[in-house]
Amino acid sequence: MRFKNKIVVVTGGAGGIGTAIGKRFASEGAHVIITDVNAEGAEASAAAICAEGGKARAFASNIATADGCKAIITDVMAKEGRIDVLCNNAGLMRRGNIMAISEEDWRLSFAVNIEAMFYLCRAAIPHMITQGGGAIVNTASQWGLHPAPGHIAYNVTKAAVASFTQNLGRDYAPHKIRVNAVCPGEIHTPMLESGVKRSGRTMADLDKLVPFGRVGKPEEVAALVAFLASDEAAYMCGSLIEITGAQAVA
Repeated sequence: MRFKNKIVVVTGGAGGIGTAIGKRFASEGAHVIITDVNAEGAEASAAAICAEGGKARAFASNIATADGCKAIITDVMAKEGRIDVLCNNAGLMRRGNIMAISEEDWRLSFAVNIEAMFYLCRAAIPHMITQGGGAIVNTASQWGLHPAPGHIAYNVTKAAVASFTQNLGRDYAPHKIRVNAVCPGEIHTPMLESGVKRSGRTMADLDKLVPFGRVGKPEEVAALVAFLASDEAAYMCGSLIEITGAQAVA
């Protein structure tokens, strides 16, 4: 019960890693606010947590806009009165090299993957300072540190997430706000499945590429996120933690 009575906000909580993160925090006593542009998915994730005995509610918002980001923090402060952990997990992947990707997908990638973090953290940090501290955990990517071919928008935005994490961690460590990021490799999510189908491969093919023998599970990333947000990681700030099963970028 590391997060008993703590208020935890999880963006992109309607599926994949986000759902697993919400469930993990709730299982350790947190009151979780699941946010996503997919209102129905967010409600389903929150309902699943409640069905398991946890505390959660949903709040639908489009974080591709500044107002959508600010609305989340405004709602949390109005209803819960504090925010202990912010998990900037929402993200999207648009494939293609610089000649293949559309300008719209390039702009949307930045809006969701990095600009949303700017607005969310800008809104949340003053409240965390007033509280005397807090934790922010961002979802970056192994590809943000070691770029994969043909994914320039995703790679560049996730590299920005990594740098953003280090900068924010340095700036707000004196305020006891710890900012860290997880950098997953291949994790078995709907996003990954769609990419595998598009390539003509199978999940079994992908498993063979990982030295550990399989791709990762969302619950394994969620466990790392929870650790970084917990008091057990009290001296970790500005860290970028890869979770890849020892797989190099394909």
